[in-house]
Amino acid sequence: MEKTIALIPGDGIGPDVVAEAVNVLDAIAKKYGHKWTYKNVIAGGAAIDKWGKPLPQDQLDICLNSDATLLGAVGGPKWDNVAPEIRPEKALLGLRGGMKVFANLRPAVMWKQLKDACPLKDEIVGEGLDILVVRELTGGIYFGERGTSADGKTAWDTEKYTWAEIERIVRMGFEFAKNRKKHLTVVDKANILNSSRLWRAVAEKVHEEYKDITLDFLYIDNAAMQMVRAPRQFDVIATSNMFGDILTDEASQVTGSIGMLASASLGDGTGPGLYEPIHGSAPDIAGKDIANPLATILSAAMLLRYSFKLETEAKAIEDAVNAVLDAGWRTGDIAGSHMAEVKAQGKLVGTKKMGELVVAELNK
Repeated sequence: MEKTIALIPGDGIGPDVVAEAVNVLDAIAKKYGHKWTYKNVIAGGAAIDKWGKPLPQDQLDICLNSDATLLGAVGGPKWDNVAPEIRPEKALLGLRGGMKVFANLRPAVMWKQLKDACPLKDEIVGEGLDILVVRELTGGIYFGERGTSADGKTAWDTEKYTWAEIERIVRMGFEFAKNRKKHLTVVDKANILNSSRLWRAVAEKVHEEYKDITLDFLYIDNAAMQMVRAPRQFDVIATSNMFGDILTDEASQVTGSIGMLASASLGDGTGPGLYEPIHGSAPDIAGKDIANPLATILSAAMLLRYSFKLETEAKAIEDAVNAVLDAGWRTGDIAGSHMAEVKAQGKLVGTKKMGELVVAELNK
């Protein structure tokens, strides 16, 4: 297979972790007989520094003309004082809108080797967590009408959804649930919001096509509470842009290892997907060879699975990461309370070494 992958190293630790993901993708290509052509894209703060805008059209076009896009991270304190309309984060919105990726898949998986890092009690998490959040990406309050009064004393943001926007998210949720534990939870605020009542109406209608899937609903405030009280009740969650933004960050902390969590942003399958780790740019550790590259490497696995339909290759990466963790190798963020022990065993490694270890497993 020959494919083109757009690479957006971005800001902070983005270049560090993307470099290791590329090494892993190269190892996969060599092992399974594929060929990847990489195209570099400048976006986020780096693009502001170069051109004064976070995502120039020609850089977006590179992504649109590729088969998939792998992103590191964007943003950082350096650009805190730029105008709101050109903040680095606008690059993410521009990518999502331009690439027409409307669904963000965020698996919240607690790796068994890192169970001690979970802040919840053992009786709550049991043998582990495996939750998939399907978040709507291109609608809702983040894209609705907004404004500020002339005197600056009133501001408004509008939550708006169409039936079609909701249906494609809910349907995707049902499809994923079909191959998991057959349980979909729609998170909303239907006791208050008209838009949330539409989410329920759509979900109930689509459910008629998925009778073997259990469908339930939770208000966002209750869902946030349940995520820490009894997270194992969740299988697949489908929700709006803002509620998904909140829940996915909470779920990442519940797993105890944000440096391990990947994500995929997908559309209708006719265009490229966008893949990225969910951690931030962490500019304070950029270039110091201490960032955890595993979330980006696992994002590359999702890229192979969803954009290239290479399940065997994706599983190979995940198995390699699992083997590295089984062997006791840790970056500082996932060593946790065992830092001294890990260091004494000579198993504390940096960004490059962790990437090399995954590649070595793939080459066995």
